Amino acid sequence: MRIMIVGAGEVGRHLCEKLSVEGQEVVLVDQDEAKLRRLERDLNILPVHGSGASMRVLEEGGIERTDLFIAVTDSDEVNLISCILSKQYDVQSRIARVRNEDFYSQTKAGGAEEALDIDLLISPDLAMAEEILRLSALSDAFDVAEFADGQVELLGYEVRKGNPTVGKTLQQIQAMQAQNYFVIVAIIRGQQTIIPRGHDVLQAGDKMYLVARKKDIMAVEAVFHFYSHMPKDVFIIGGGLIGYTVAKALEKKRINVRLIEQDPLVCDHLTAQLDKTVVLNFDALDAHDLLQEGIDQAGLVIAVTNSDTTNILASLLAKHHGAQKCITKITKPDFIPMLGKLGIDVGLSPRLVAADMILSFVRGGGKILSVATLLGANAEVVEILVTEDREELTGIPLMSMNFPPEAVLGAVVRKKKVIIPSGQTKLKLGDILVIFFAKNAMTQVETFFLNGRAAAS
Repeated sequence: MRIMIVGAGEVGRHLCEKLSVEGQEVVLVDQDEAKLRRLERDLNILPVHGSGASMRVLEEGGIERTDLFIAVTDSDEVNLISCILSKQYDVQSRIARVRNEDFYSQTKAGGAEEALDIDLLISPDLAMAEEILRLSALSDAFDVAEFADGQVELLGYEVRKGNPTVGKTLQQIQAMQAQNYFVIVAIIRGQQTIIPRGHDVLQAGDKMYLVARKKDIMAVEAVFHFYSHMPKDVFIIGGGLIGYTVAKALEKKRINVRLIEQDPLVCDHLTAQLDKTVVLNFDALDAHDLLQEGIDQAGLVIAVTNSDTTNILASLLAKHHGAQKCITKITKPDFIPMLGKLGIDVGLSPRLVAADMILSFVRGGGKILSVATLLGANAEVVEILVTEDREELTGIPLMSMNFPPEAVLGAVVRKKKVIIPSGQTKLKLGDILVIFFAKNAMTQVETFFLNGRAAAS
């Protein structure tokens, strides 16, 4: 597939890394020539210097031979204009990232979407707000992702010293369940990501990912002595789209919300739009003001300003004074693994959210329904549909398959019913598979589930 990406920022670079490694023909368009040259040295891409809103530049990049067009610059206008220009060529699919809520809401209303002929419109801030709200309901989890239309949850937990599962193998932990509630699909140990098997042993300090039915989360947490709950008092630092969206949603859950914003004009706007949230106008790094407002009693602090430095420092300040949990927005995803060492509970990158949404659209020609990157882990998760051209996957017990060694099947969705698989589970046509794998195993997973061999061992 020939893919043209407009924008060499964090999202564009992340997409280039993923897609070029997978053998896609990638053309990258950007106005920063130095950045293009650096990426050309590191990745197998064709750089094109210029604006994505220029028809001449698009033609220089071979737009007429392009199958997929992705516009992810920091300018909504450039992204939308470049998509409009690409309509004049035989491009099969178009994707645009937008940050302005007005553009997004107008397009979702219907008329603008038809006019622009955009197949996927992404608002990373709104997607991140949804992620924060999921994490708010699970206080002991550091990562949450939904699959199978919300029926399946991917949950990340830290295994602390004294947890009864420390020192036990995964087989022993599975035996602690009254029934098959979950599958542990990844373990992060220091800098190492382990795709586990039954003989692997949990250690204190491990961060583990498990998959479970949404309805079984309380039972799963009981096995590990985790006790998640909704916080009573929440502080939101930053009154942008993410902060406002989260505050509005938490109001409906009758949670006490305080929103801190330094810009007085933004505060006036928020006060008019929010019903029960207390809007506070001061510097989020002022410890005296924070303590006066009760930051030491906060069950959750959400730092989502436009400054990574402010978000990190405000989170550290809140944790120092006794806040139970912090969710911290970080623009550059490379810094996320470092946050845990600083004592910050959760780091989220809206750019990673955007890239994952795009990758789920690109991969698999419709067989891959979604994709997500595990935060701080060298692993990914995908939803794959079992279609007729892969009928040889069906009717074989999982334990008898030559399953890729760096992958694990976390859940099977069959006619809207979620199955947590065992070695005896047999797949059927139409099943949706939630699969976890080390990043270096993407080729093997695609070969096995999309176009390769699944012979029994």
